[in-house]
Amino acid sequence: MIWLVKGAFAMSNARAAILDRLRKAPKKPVPDLPSWKPYATTTEPAFERFRRLMTAVKGQIVETTRADLARTIREVLAEKQAANLLYAPNTAIGKALDAAWATEPGPQLVAYDKPIEEMKAIIVNNIDAGITSTMGAIADTGSLIVWPSVDEPRLMSLVPPLHIAVLETSKIFDSFTEAVAKLGWNKKPPGNSLLISGPSKTADIEGILCFGVHGPKQLVIIAITD
Repeated sequence: MIWLVKGAFAMSNARAAILDRLRKAPKKPVPDLPSWKPYATTTEPAFERFRRLMTAVKGQIVETTRADLARTIREVLAEKQAANLLYAPNTAIGKALDAAWATEPGPQLVAYDKPIEEMKAIIVNNIDAGITSTMGAIADTGSLIVWPSVDEPRLMSLVPPLHIAVLETSKIFDSFTEAVAKLGWNKKPPGNSLLISGPSKTADIEGILCFGVHGPKQLVIIAITD
């Protein structure tokens, strides 16, 4: 027993000596390096690059203008035979939908305006489509940038079998690095930022690809070009 105590004491002394040497070691100044800048890998326009990569993974892109947004949403819902649409009434998209549906009703609008405890059963069992805004997109990977919020919780883009994402083409960044810099994430990083590349996909042990197992079966991006 005595040798165990002596061994533990010796180890403690050795550890203390190592830490003491580290604390007393001279501090090296951190070099002032220039900011890293991504190099251009292609001359292909960002929107075309994003379109090519997104459609390659079964994402659908529909171009429109800001003035025609509500009409385009209505057309997408008709094409996909969606009987209802989950939306955020306090957002710009939600207000545009309310105004358009007031004059010409379309598929049922279901407002996400209650706590999740009251909305969960409705979203899981009764919703055909959900619509959200985006923070932009990344051309290099063909990915949408979605930042869930109090008005647009994650369930809106995760659970409905059809996710309609509204993207302003002026907010398509060449790379993730550019997106981080221009969105100011170095100062205020998002709590839960999503990079979405196409609808949900998974494959079983036999390599059979399935859509919609872990998220939306279909993804439609409405690209506002003005």
